[in-house]
Amino acid sequence: MEHGSVTDSTSSTFSIMEEDHTLANSVRFVLNQDPRVAFCGYSIPHPADKKVNIRVQTTGDPAKDVMKDALQDLMVMGQHVRGTFDKAVADFKSNMPAEQMDVDSNQQ
Repeated sequence: MEHGSVTDSTSSTFSIMEEDHTLANSVRFVLNQDPRVAFCGYSIPHPADKKVNIRVQTTGDPAKDVMKDALQDLMVMGQHVRGTFDKAVADFKSNMPAEQMDVDSNQQ
């Protein structure tokens, strides 16, 4: 949900339900890398609430567009990390003999 001014599209607060510091800090990091962002921060209203508020103020572009771009960039980063991890696991498994991959070695 977006909370912002009707007259000023460069500043908005986005409330994201069912999320915590994990997503909020990642989004904040990506937003702060964007030169269009003048300010970005997040808060969690109450520790028992699964809700984060992310405040975005831009240098001129609509905050909604900048937020959307940041979320897309974060998604691409996550896909890259997942792909790199999956490739590393596959390479590891293909280079190790099957008899050495027994992770249940405590059972004899």
